[in-house]
Amino acid sequence: MKIEYPGNSINSTTITTSLFVLVLMLFGHWTVAQEIKLSSPDKQLEITLTLADNISWNSMLKGSNVITNAVISMNMGDGRILGHTPKLRRNKLEHKTEMLMPQVPNKDASITSEFNQLTLNFRDDYQLIFRAYNDGVAYRFIDGNGKPKNVYNEEMTLSFPNGTTSYFPQEESFYSHNERVYLVKEITEMEDGAFCSLPVMFNTKSAKVLLTESALIDYPGMFLAKIGSNSMTATFPKYVLKAVPNEASNPDRNQILVEEADYIAKIKGERSYPWRVFIISDDDRTFVESNLVTQLADKTKIPNADWIKPGQVAWDWYNANNIYGVDFEAGLNMETYKYYIDFASKNGIEYVILDEGWTKSTTEIMEDNENLDVPELIQYAKSKNVEIILWVLWKPLDENPDEILKLYSSWGAVGIKVDFMQRSDQYVVQSYGKIAEIAAKYKMLVDYHGAFKPAGVERVWPNIINYEGVKGNENNKWSGDINPEHNVTLPFIRMAAGPLDFTPGAMINMNKVDYETGGPNFAPLFTRPMSLGTRAHQVAMYVVFEAPLQMLCESPTIYYKEQETVDFITQIPTIWDETVVLEGAVSDYIVVARRKGDDWYLGAMTDWTARDFELNLSFLGDGDYGMQAYQDGLNASRNAQDYKMVNKSVNRNNKLDIKLSSGGGYAAIFKKK
Repeated sequence: MKIEYPGNSINSTTITTSLFVLVLMLFGHWTVAQEIKLSSPDKQLEITLTLADNISWNSMLKGSNVITNAVISMNMGDGRILGHTPKLRRNKLEHKTEMLMPQVPNKDASITSEFNQLTLNFRDDYQLIFRAYNDGVAYRFIDGNGKPKNVYNEEMTLSFPNGTTSYFPQEESFYSHNERVYLVKEITEMEDGAFCSLPVMFNTKSAKVLLTESALIDYPGMFLAKIGSNSMTATFPKYVLKAVPNEASNPDRNQILVEEADYIAKIKGERSYPWRVFIISDDDRTFVESNLVTQLADKTKIPNADWIKPGQVAWDWYNANNIYGVDFEAGLNMETYKYYIDFASKNGIEYVILDEGWTKSTTEIMEDNENLDVPELIQYAKSKNVEIILWVLWKPLDENPDEILKLYSSWGAVGIKVDFMQRSDQYVVQSYGKIAEIAAKYKMLVDYHGAFKPAGVERVWPNIINYEGVKGNENNKWSGDINPEHNVTLPFIRMAAGPLDFTPGAMINMNKVDYETGGPNFAPLFTRPMSLGTRAHQVAMYVVFEAPLQMLCESPTIYYKEQETVDFITQIPTIWDETVVLEGAVSDYIVVARRKGDDWYLGAMTDWTARDFELNLSFLGDGDYGMQAYQDGLNASRNAQDYKMVNKSVNRNNKLDIKLSSGGGYAAIFKKK
């Protein structure tokens, strides 16, 4: 029998036909179970919530199950478990459309955020909010109890249809840089207890689901662990009571967590908790185009962010300061860094990073080393229209952030690269915001390395201009993990959470196998790194990979010998007004077009399989464009550094045929005439 729930506060003017509530009264004296349905604005995605002994939900896309059962709750440590035996007091359904203008636009300068929202108010003074977007769903708990408390656990157990596989960034410990490869396996084949960092993707055969989080403020980051046959459950690092230096392994940056509480978070009073975000689609391109993490993040605390300047960076650490053909000894000295600054200045590169080694020691970070005068170097850079960003370890910075950042700012530095956090517990998550807030006071940028993924704090503090949290090009120094298949997995999974400091631009490029001997021709060399895949594959990353602070990782000496490539790369913006994914398949290939002003930029990358594409240029505006393309050379399959430049005139009615070599790439710049 259908009934209207007593006290229902639905405003009929806000309800669309795609949003409805169904309440079922089952056998018993009172309502035993209630079902509430929520649909996306386009009606393709549907969520069914069931309120019984607990709160559970499932999700369907176009009539097919993608999440068959999800159980959610929060143990607040004060006798309340939000979600257990829920007593619904009232619910409200709304259709909303919001316009967002990100201060640092990773992919779109203007975002239309349209969603249907269900707000459930329960006894015990808490709310549960669900939102349904055309590209996914999200929920969060809000606790109205103002007393201090400890959160002992947050439950989120997900069940998936039989045959579901995962792109699983498996972790060995919560103490992690979150730099993983993606293991592709069926959930049923995983060992119970195997766990991963976020974001993680699941393929249910009818659609894919990507799980991540947003509005992660003063609360531990979520991980996901295998339990049962087709199920996963949320797991969190405990609240850290005591951490000591790891004397056996780089104690300046590595810690041992010797004492942890039996709870995950200390809470002062009433608050909203992070959004649990599920991007859901049967079109892989959606995961690259989605802005859900930004849409769900809290609002900015920097009203005027005009001083935040995205740009490109000449970076020293990847190439181990290896410059040559000069009349001075290369290293951590004034001559070497002036060489980097001169290179950046000549090529219109906005920044130079002084990475590890510029300080007196890694823990004595308020003095430079005996071979450097950093304030003088910064002034030299400013005279060349180049700004300096300083690398610093997280631990000594976290101990004295205001004094340190005030000093760096007085020298003229405009940003910091913070490294080796390696933790996702509540204290460190809080530290991300604290450091960013102090940096904003001194108008300094922040690039987080040794970090977890973006999770919304970068919208609150947009001076957090990039994150690592990705297995990127630096791994070329010690492994062969960074291969083209990995590179074309990242845009669909890790990049769905936000920008990634992959650090592209390698000019020493290698194929999968040597064409003469049939043996591998790639060797990880710490001081002379090389990359797997073609030169054009690396160049395409400057369009494909979102990074408002984008590195050029190669030695300037080598870049001078590859000036044509540098001239192409330095034309590519690092923030965008519009993004359109033309072709895409997770781990196989991607073709993306991005607009900045009147001009368009195209990037295409493939795995080890050579591919051809016929592209429609209808994304271009009216009129003619001058196209400059950087593509795999005819012999790129034999020599990965082979490339070809093509220039011609095109318009939106043209087709563009592109050929990608094995491990190949393609990039094009379309300038409005």
